[in-house]
Amino acid sequence: MGLIDSHAHLTFPELRDQVEDVLDRASEAGVERVITIGIDLNDTRDAVALAREHPDRVHAAGAIHPHEASKVTDAGMEALTQLWDDPAVVGLGEMGLDYHYDFSDRQSQRSVFARQLEAAVARKKPLIIHCRKAFDDLVPMLVDHGFAGRDVVFHCFSGTADEAARVARHGWRISFTGIVTFPKSTELHEIAKAYSADELMIETDSPYLSPVPVRGKRPNEPAYLAHTAKFLADLRGIDYDELAGQIGQNTQAFFRLSEPEL
Repeated sequence: MGLIDSHAHLTFPELRDQVEDVLDRASEAGVERVITIGIDLNDTRDAVALAREHPDRVHAAGAIHPHEASKVTDAGMEALTQLWDDPAVVGLGEMGLDYHYDFSDRQSQRSVFARQLEAAVARKKPLIIHCRKAFDDLVPMLVDHGFAGRDVVFHCFSGTADEAARVARHGWRISFTGIVTFPKSTELHEIAKAYSADELMIETDSPYLSPVPVRGKRPNEPAYLAHTAKFLADLRGIDYDELAGQIGQNTQAFFRLSEPEL
């Protein structure tokens, strides 16, 4: 099994107009499938449409990103949660809290996150969490809404070893981006080196966060996931194909992805 990019934004302008080429380059690099993430209602609709256009290579997820929280209407929230039941949607997110940029006020962020958690709890699809400088507020909200021990992934994890351990204690997991390849990410290197092999997942978060050796190149794209996988294989001292296959199996199982039709 090849790699699966567990978090990309194929609907963003940098990639949307060249999706066919992006997916072909991904396949050539050994990245067989991509989960494209919607950040609001319209973007989630676009993600679902893209997954329907490429059912063997693209899956969709979507939610209200914390940056968009202050723009949410009741009608929009209702439409989004109805869209979650679409078979093309394999994950609910990215949702959460972002206290780094505060593009939406924190009260709106917490309110919208809570509303999404309330709607998600009865659904059996994994949560994709965005958390930036908000760990101590976000984790209790997940627990209070009944998500301890449920399928939850903290995407683009760049936190501390203590935070990674707290995530693990609740039965959740983390996902690594190209940030793990950066030379100064020394604490993240140690986290990734010791991370459980049967839970390891990686992502591009494209069009952002291009990994070494293409760091700084925009847009990032799913094909570059292979660079992150190569870095992790070297870091962990294992064969690249073995690691790639394990990551693919982990991601397929976590998101309950069906086997692609040949």
